[in-house]
Amino acid sequence: MAEINVSIGFDKRLAPQDIAGSRAHAAMLADQGIITAEDNAAIQQGLNTVEAEIASGVFPFRPELEDIHMNVEARLRELIGEPAGRLHTGRSRNDQVATDFRMWVRQACDEADRALADLQQALVDQAEAAADMVMPGFTHLQNAQPITFGHHLMAYVEMFGRDRSRFADAAQRMNELPLGAAALAGTPFPIDRRATAQALGFARPTANSVDSVSARDFALEFLSATAISATHLSRLAEEIVLWCSEGFGFVKLSDAFTTGSSIMPQKRNPDAAELTRAKSGRMIGSLTSLLITMKGLPLAYSKDMQEDKEPTFEAADALMLCLAASAGMVRDFAPQPDAMRAAAARGHITATDLADWLVRELGLPFRDAHHITGTLVAEADRQKTSLAGLSIESMRAVHDGIHAGVYDVLTLDASVASRTSEGGTAPVRVLEAIAEARMRYGLQGVGLQGNESNNAG
Repeated sequence: MAEINVSIGFDKRLAPQDIAGSRAHAAMLADQGIITAEDNAAIQQGLNTVEAEIASGVFPFRPELEDIHMNVEARLRELIGEPAGRLHTGRSRNDQVATDFRMWVRQACDEADRALADLQQALVDQAEAAADMVMPGFTHLQNAQPITFGHHLMAYVEMFGRDRSRFADAAQRMNELPLGAAALAGTPFPIDRRATAQALGFARPTANSVDSVSARDFALEFLSATAISATHLSRLAEEIVLWCSEGFGFVKLSDAFTTGSSIMPQKRNPDAAELTRAKSGRMIGSLTSLLITMKGLPLAYSKDMQEDKEPTFEAADALMLCLAASAGMVRDFAPQPDAMRAAAARGHITATDLADWLVRELGLPFRDAHHITGTLVAEADRQKTSLAGLSIESMRAVHDGIHAGVYDVLTLDASVASRTSEGGTAPVRVLEAIAEARMRYGLQGVGLQGNESNNAG
């Protein structure tokens, strides 16, 4: 029973939040005349000692006391005696742990936002240097259309920007104080929940005492945002693995973010990317674990809910590690423009540009232009050349309206330069997007006009 019931091994991470909540609760009790000022002073002094002991690593965590709440309270009683017993007036471990955990998850949301912003910073800095660096854009991992490497990296800036907004939304919704709900029904003591909420940085108290101790959707939202961000990190990691391979050769990572082989001295393995890709599964699993734990619980509190912390802690740790590793890899990798351009030159990648030219110059319906272009692609394959390598006679044999101006749109640089629609890959649009992203996401750097962008974070 002791082994299955005890949680101090993992919930001791909530010590800072538990002490902060107890400080605010004791101060409120004294302000309301529920405990004396002298008792409050003793409690505050004792909590300071407990905090210092935990920080210095000498606090005597005792498994027989089950959790962080009872460990702190028992040590407080050893330090100050009887006043410690009055601290728990008007509260329960049910609302206490709900408060501690909300505070911890709220802080984790803020930390995730800062780490995501750092990754965005690394991406926009690399993107700016590669705004006109041509690479193949893929669909189905097949050469589709030429784009720039900078444009490709900026796609991840947007993905991680949405991740930041999800963590911010979750933090806002969870910013309600459960303390004061007590076990489930509230308390007869004349507590001031709004004062406690203000002291702990919450926007307001929770509205329903049963919901206060029952809800863990704040942790589920955090885990959901984490799981989505993990999929984005995994996709970036997968691309880094591909880009580093001999088949692509688009980037090179230094020894700082790669490892060697035990028997093959030439190897430089992108292990940081591979482990980031793998850890996404653990983060997604954490969300699944808590969803299943919560799905069948009647209101209000059940001990099942003790299982909320380990998956949340594990997911938060993995997320922060993967964000740091990803930002490090992005800053570290060296793009290889010659390899990217050579890859983009394969697979008739400007075929769409030819079809668009037929529409613009000859007024053909796009479907007809598409068919003509397909015929020319087949002819280029037969002649073992590129579309630009076809003679004008070969092209006119398919459609006699084609003239020499067609060659102007069949180069890689002309293709990317032509994609000037908002959000497109034209280098001028990429640079505009970078400057706008620096402003929108509070990243450092110089915008297009040479003005320092907002760095409000």
